[in-house]
This record gives sequence, structure tokens and C-alpha cells, in this order.
Amino acid sequence: MKQAIIICNDKNAINYVYAKEVLTSIHEKVNLYEEVLTKQDILHHLEITRKAEIIFSTWGMPHFTASEIEEYFPNLKIVIYAAGSVQHFAREFLNKGVKVVSSYAANAIPTAEFAACQIVLANKGFFQATHLVKNKSYWEGRKHTSTFPGNYNIKIGILGAGMVGSHVIKLLKAMNINAEILVFDPFLSEERSQELGLRKASLEEIFATCQTISNHLANNEQTQGVLNKKHFNIMLDNATFINTGRGKQVVEGDLIAALKEKPTRTAVLDVTYPEPPLPDSELYKLPNVILTPHMAGSSGNEVIRMAWYAVNELDKWLEDKPLSYEVTLKMLETMA
Repeated sequence: MKQAIIICNDKNAINYVYAKEVLTSIHEKVNLYEEVLTKQDILHHLEITRKAEIIFSTWGMPHFTASEIEEYFPNLKIVIYAAGSVQHFAREFLNKGVKVVSSYAANAIPTAEFAACQIVLANKGFFQATHLVKNKSYWEGRKHTSTFPGNYNIKIGILGAGMVGSHVIKLLKAMNINAEILVFDPFLSEERSQELGLRKASLEEIFATCQTISNHLANNEQTQGVLNKKHFNIMLDNATFINTGRGKQVVEGDLIAALKEKPTRTAVLDVTYPEPPLPDSELYKLPNVILTPHMAGSSGNEVIRMAWYAVNELDKWLEDKPLSYEVTLKMLETMA
């Protein structure tokens, strides 16, 4: 049987994601070293790590330099990551010819569900209405919601049509929402946009015309600060901006200024930069800002789905079958 190890700087994350039944399944397929290793542990377990052909991990996977990979894992063939983004560690492994697979497709499911539900609620004015009913009056809440179109004959903007964004679109269509969906994604082909039943548009058109805008852009240097005053200043008076992508993509000061200029606008932010916001950030004070604690991705029982995706990829690799969720250097240019 092939030698496998688990490496993660957060051992609690391993216990959280890799349920007992998942670990039992892995033990049946490979010779899995019993101890979870942090990066600091590796020097005391080199006899094991140098034999390992497979690394399992999840949130808390440490970064390794090319020389560390050569020294610690000379026989490594594949890293199986039971979580989403691999941006912080994958390049060095890929450059050394080690395969990397991720459960990003599993993690995309709850994120898309979360975002789709927020879009539906936003189109009815839900977020500010709850605040108005509790802090002003029932009738102020009713007055606020009366300015919203609901989920019929509207425009919805989706920023990024990758794994999460495309699933959001599918969920919205499954709910039979009568909406024109506009998408900004420089990497989306016309063929794919037609397949998804949407229309490509510029950021300017989306922010100027869409009732609700949901951000799912890829997380890279090109997208940092891409959403700024040029966009937030032209939002509809009662539009909602939802961010379950990354906080670095938003110029926070510009968003705050646009929300203060038009208090009927709303921002629903599951991610910020920095995260959490600084203690004196106005995001905490504005009644038209809803903050959630980066909760859109997998949590609770949902995390086990990521581990089973990892097991499925292990099965394919052991049987020399094509991997479903292999990450390449090219993919890192556009994925979260």
C-alpha cells in the first residue's frame, strides 16, 4: 500500500473535516501514518515523510519552499486538499511535478447556496427592513420594502462565473426567478455564457443597472481593489452589494462613502479586508451594512462533503483514472 501522511498546522481542523468514517475509508486504501504532522513536527518524522507519496490536508496546510519539498518529500506524488483555495501553497508543489487536487467544488456548494439566498432576500429589501422594524417601527420597515421590485423582472449582477458564480446562477434559475443575469468575467467565453443563459457585461453596466450585485471574482493580484468608487457611486439608490468572494477586491473607503451618500443602498459582507474589519471601521456603525463572520463556505456537517470529495480523488488517482478536481498552474491565474 502507498504511504500517506496528514500535514496541517491546525490539528483541530483535521478532526473537524476528516470524520471518523472518512479516515476509516482512507486507512482501507493506503498506509496512513497515524499522527497528524505540523510543519514544525516534520524534522522529527523525516523517515516517514521521505517515504510518503500522498499528503492529505485541509485548512491550515502550511507553505513549503521548493527546497523544503525536495528535502522533506522526495517521493511525493500528490497533495489532496480537503478544502477550497490552494493559492497559498500549490505553486511550489506543482513546479516540482507534484499533483494537487482540491475540494473547491465541494466548498463552492454552500458558498453558492448562501449567496443565492442573500440575493433573493436582498431583492425584497430584507436586510434593512429587519433593522428598521426593530429600531424604528414596523411601518418604516414596510415603507422600505415597498421600494424594492422583489424577484420578478429584475437585473442581477454576478461578478465572476467560476465554480461558485456559475452555481449561484444555476440556483437562481432553478428557483424560476424572472431576472436578466448580467455577468462580469473576463475569462468567460461567449459559448459558456450562452450555455449558462446569461449576458456578459462590464462592471460599469452591472453596477449602474442591477438591483443586486454578488461578488465571486477570482482572488489574484489583478482583482485587488478592482471594485471601487467608479462602481459603487453608480449603484441604484436601493441596490445591494453582496461579497462572499474576497475583501481585498473592494476599496473599503469607496464602498463606505457610497453607502453614506445613499443610505438606502445596502452592503452584505461575509468577507472584508482586513478580516475582521479594524475596530474603528465604519462598517460596524452603518445601519445599511450587514456583516457576517466569513461563514458562507463549508461549516458544520458540510465540511465532511469536502473530505469525501478528497477520498473520491484518492480513488481515481490510485486507479490511474483522470482526476476531477486537479489544479494546474494555469488554473491558479483565475481561481479563488
